[in-house]
Amino acid sequence: MRILAAMSGGVDSAVAAARAVDAGHEVVGVHLALSRAGGTLRTGSRGCCTIEDAMDARRVADKLGIPFYVWDFSERFRDDVIDDFVAEYQAGRTPNPCMRCNEKIKFAALLERALELGFDAVCTGHYAILRDGERGLELHRSSEEAKDQSYVLGVLTAEQLAHTYFPLGETPSKALVRAEAEARGFTVAKKPDSYDICFIPDGDTRGWLADKVGTAPGEILDREGAVVGSHDGAHAFTVGQRKGLRLGVPAPDGKPRFVLEVRPVTNTVVVGPKEALAIGELAGGRFTWAGAAPLDATTPFRCDVQVRAHADPVPAVAVVRDGELVVTPDDPLHGVAPGQTAVIYDHTRVIGQCTIDRTVSAVPAGV
Repeated sequence: MRILAAMSGGVDSAVAAARAVDAGHEVVGVHLALSRAGGTLRTGSRGCCTIEDAMDARRVADKLGIPFYVWDFSERFRDDVIDDFVAEYQAGRTPNPCMRCNEKIKFAALLERALELGFDAVCTGHYAILRDGERGLELHRSSEEAKDQSYVLGVLTAEQLAHTYFPLGETPSKALVRAEAEARGFTVAKKPDSYDICFIPDGDTRGWLADKVGTAPGEILDREGAVVGSHDGAHAFTVGQRKGLRLGVPAPDGKPRFVLEVRPVTNTVVVGPKEALAIGELAGGRFTWAGAAPLDATTPFRCDVQVRAHADPVPAVAVVRDGELVVTPDDPLHGVAPGQTAVIYDHTRVIGQCTIDRTVSAVPAGV
């Protein structure tokens, strides 16, 4: 096959590209430039897709003897990921930019261009497994549970999975990947993994948002509507947050309070006890299926639901009702916010996902 290897400059994508070459594929490496800031550099584990990362990727490609290119996707990244991130926070939601990047950039814009240029598939260093099932290609969790990245790939459709290649999925551990990189002489063998939001490398999301949308003083309310504090902008808060609330009125029971709801229209934040973060139902109208859809999604079916990249899956019942994917966990989930992604599984197989539009508390107000 003709393979376009997406090379981030990290150890995973480097070894994935090398394995694609070893498998006899015709491989071309590409690094995505997602920022037009010419001086962008990595700081330890913070940031990705920087100048340093591009140079690391080029060194690996040179060692493998494959062609290498840098493609400027900065405008598409700004429109589909950064602007979406800001808009979601302004709407009182908690977005996952990594999900949006996978959906809109790595497996939409990049894959579209790859197919236009005659490539058969895009290769990445994600830890996930593709298997042939009775009804077509299936996406499964990787063999290394702690590193599994099937959650952030839950947005992929059947058509996208058909043109995707994950050489690392069956690898038992990240340590083995690093050892392989070192044996191959890759300088990225010990390079730290990136974390946090790549376009906010200093980790100060609140400050970054304030620069983008400004500040607007508002009230913090309890569940009964009483004013218990003030803030400089509702966009700076997310459901489940405890720190930085600056509450002027202590809770009657003296216990900490958490953000339960963000209301952007009135610029207010609602807080309450930790118990009120328990969610008994979640739903989203923007849902997709990873591979074949359930035979009858309008009939409730058993599944597991996962709401964060590193969260444990929870047994649940899912159903498509009134244009929404509605998921009811067997036990309440905690701290789930609109804007997050819920991925549903059948054991190790990814069934599909939805962006959460609404949640239903398992603990009514006043209880």
